[in-house]
Amino acid sequence: MRPSIRPFPFLLAILVGCAVNYLGDWILGQRIEVFYGLQTFNFIWFLQLFVLPLLVGISVSFIYGLGGKWIALLPPLIVRFAAYYETRDLIGIPDGTALMPMGWWGFFVIVAMEVSMIGGIIGEIAIKRIYGRSDPEAGGAIELPSNVVESNVFEHGGDAESSKSKEV
Repeated sequence: MRPSIRPFPFLLAILVGCAVNYLGDWILGQRIEVFYGLQTFNFIWFLQLFVLPLLVGISVSFIYGLGGKWIALLPPLIVRFAAYYETRDLIGIPDGTALMPMGWWGFFVIVAMEVSMIGGIIGEIAIKRIYGRSDPEAGGAIELPSNVVESNVFEHGGDAESSKSKEV
């Protein structure tokens, strides 16, 4: 039996997703896990929580292909955990701020993971490995089985009983 997870694309997609997420965090320069009061929730914070994970999900899906939407959940989880640990234990909490309460931080992590999954779905749609299967020769047209006549389907709403009663 063939394994359902392809290990090399899986690891490559995770690494690229983590790299995109970490570099995006570094470029934006704001830490989601640090609470400044109402000043915390600004446009950069919005970009970091909603737009960046969307791009992460798209990049993961482009690399992995079908099933990338499920793998896109992992990079935000890994990077958000690493950033929380880095802020708490390595960098330290800046003066006048507090570490985000665990309940809020967990909610923000789940939101980032879900947005990344939406990005994974967009990536799968973009590469046409799912949700867009069409026969290029038929131009995407739907072919009816040979025993179904088009006029019966469209005139009677596809109801077999009503088409039999009309014929009798």
